[in-house]
Amino acid sequence: MRLVVDLNRCQAYAQCVFLAPEVFALHGDEGLLFSPRFDEGLRDRVEQAVAACPVQAILVDCSDEPTRGVQPRVG
Repeated sequence: MRLVVDLNRCQAYAQCVFLAPEVFALHGDEGLLFSPRFDEGLRDRVEQAVAACPVQAILVDCSDEPTRGVQPRVG
């Protein structure tokens, strides 16, 4: 499983940070940092964080196939 966050859509409400601090963090007042891959044991927390995002900026990609032509980005 892999997280995809639309950082242009993210408004730094930080609901994800409160629900899954092992995966999400704020850098400064508005910059979201996240781990694109996370431990399966955190799946419930991550799904709650995805559902809690008021602007629906977080998606969970369940495919195991690598994304071609896209470089991982943090921040």
